[in-house]
Amino acid sequence: MYSGIMDTDRYSRQITLQGIGVEGQERLAHATIGVMGVGGLGSPVSMYLAAAGIGHLILADPQTPEKSNLNRQVLHWTDDVGLKTKVDSAARKLSALNPMVKVTPCAVMVTPDNINSIFEECDIIMDCLDSVSARMVLNDYALETKKPIVHSAVEGWHGQITVIMPGSTPCLACLFPRQFSRNEPISIIGAAAGTFGCLQAGEAIKLVTEVGQPLISRMLLGDLSSQYWNTIKIDRAKECPACSCHIIT
Repeated sequence: MYSGIMDTDRYSRQITLQGIGVEGQERLAHATIGVMGVGGLGSPVSMYLAAAGIGHLILADPQTPEKSNLNRQVLHWTDDVGLKTKVDSAARKLSALNPMVKVTPCAVMVTPDNINSIFEECDIIMDCLDSVSARMVLNDYALETKKPIVHSAVEGWHGQITVIMPGSTPCLACLFPRQFSRNEPISIIGAAAGTFGCLQAGEAIKLVTEVGQPLISRMLLGDLSSQYWNTIKIDRAKECPACSCHIIT
């Protein structure tokens, strides 16, 4: 957690940015961000949040790195395969990257029963998941607590990203109205996960520092194979079973 001592050399290139300064850097240092899923998206998200000086990162993922993860999950290396949990693998490297950041690894499957005990301290939660059912657990919790979510999803060469402000923007159930299961692995190029993970980290930094225009009620779509990019306006589903009764007036 933030010690009150700022390494101005480490953060000098962002402190000089208009709108951040020392005050914005202190906001980052006091922030706690949860990362749900420490894989293809969660790896770059965690790395760039740690590099930016987020005070506390809470990582939740029950899995252990596999060899097939290594083309995109850049926090996990060959010698981690089958030996460490993803959160422990990530925590070790993030602490080496920035010792001033507190990293809390939670090697558990997040459920409705334990989600509050994991993310209660968080100001923002990063949706770095590849499972709709897991997203719905996060969605229900965010609607109950009003915690913002930075959502991204990737497949192949393309992805999407938006910021969810529960009760006022579309929720995850609006974006994923039907749950489905897949038997085959998702095909993906690692650079797509890296790109959208970096974008997620940027959105979280904007929310904490109140700099820029976060993707609130907007979704950025991108395809690296053609370099097609578009930002679209998104609205809440009128009959969403999850958020239709959670309206902020």
